[in-house]
Amino acid sequence: MTSKAYVWVWLPGTQDPVVAGRIDETARSHSFTYGRSYVEREDSLPLYLPELPLIRGTQRPHPSWEAHGCIQDAGPDYWGRRVILAKHYGHLRPQSDTDDLPFLSYLLESGSDRIGALDFQRSPTEYVARTYDHQADLSDLLSASDRIEAGERLPPALEEAIFRGTSIGGARPKALLDDAATGTRLIAKFSSKTDNYPVIKAEALAMKLASDVGINVAPTRIESVHGRDVLLVERFDRGENGERKMLVSALTILGEQPMTGHYCTYPDLADQIRERFTDARATLHELFRRIVFNVVIGNTDDHARNHAAFWDGNALTLTPAYDLCPQPRSGGEVTHALAIGRDGDKRSRLEVCEKAAPVYLLDRLEARAIIEHTVSVVKTGWREAADAVALSEVDRERLRGGALLNPSIWYQD
Repeated sequence: MTSKAYVWVWLPGTQDPVVAGRIDETARSHSFTYGRSYVEREDSLPLYLPELPLIRGTQRPHPSWEAHGCIQDAGPDYWGRRVILAKHYGHLRPQSDTDDLPFLSYLLESGSDRIGALDFQRSPTEYVARTYDHQADLSDLLSASDRIEAGERLPPALEEAIFRGTSIGGARPKALLDDAATGTRLIAKFSSKTDNYPVIKAEALAMKLASDVGINVAPTRIESVHGRDVLLVERFDRGENGERKMLVSALTILGEQPMTGHYCTYPDLADQIRERFTDARATLHELFRRIVFNVVIGNTDDHARNHAAFWDGNALTLTPAYDLCPQPRSGGEVTHALAIGRDGDKRSRLEVCEKAAPVYLLDRLEARAIIEHTVSVVKTGWREAADAVALSEVDRERLRGGALLNPSIWYQD
């Protein structure tokens, strides 16, 4: 059984990784130790602070944690783990569980083209990328994701193609691919046969509206493959010439784990922004716009792993927004994953946002202006955005007033 793995990192401006340290499996968790050669480098950076300061000696996470947060951020999430399980067993079984394999197995068996600038290897001296040469087209990738969901075996070529994307996060089917014409690195997000509403088109619509509002979002486009929707999202964790950018999730920034993520709040994140982010005031205003937008479009899946920041070894910078998707509902008021105000209020109301304005270094008039602008843009632009993603009339009726611009967002105490 694997009991250790080596962490390799791409330092800023470099094309090749260097070994940073070793992960060791302990009784219930995984410790980390920086390598002496890495600590002594002039250009070395801590993988993340305050979690892993650049010091010698073994560093252990909280006893209840599987590993340090920045390590977990670079590992596969639910979908990636299911793909790895399918490869292990030949196919997914009804009893397959994402805890069936050890944590280190998931790190060492997922693709190397992972989000951020870390990778995991069995060797401290030789880096061997798990990149997989087979570049499948969208049709093949969609077919592979469907077969995994159905518990079917994959032919070797499709297995390699879908396996490349095992290191990216999230619960829904997805894959990585390169746009040869533009050189763009993309995440392909697939619709699922179990979807009860057009998830991909809804997300594409939301990303278009967010851009119109003035939110910094990852560029996206939607394509149809055999009558199924595929959302293509440009990767923002890659720079020119393939430079990899270090980043961490808001979950890690807030010092929580997936099982305790419900304790995270937007005010807690705002406090971190004031203390540790570049251009704090502008970033707080951007965060407030994103919160208001989530309320207006009904995106209540705004948990702490759906926010992230670049890490330069000293300070954090908010990444473009991603995973913005309206959540249809038949009833009225809903709550968000993260509390909006310091009083713990999670209700999806514009009034709650306005009352919380001081948290984001805004006065009530400034907050109201952002709210009015967001509502106006969504009201006047959602039909054009719906046309752009070819949303059907039935689905428009379901989203408009259900998720987008639900009457409950104007409720007041």
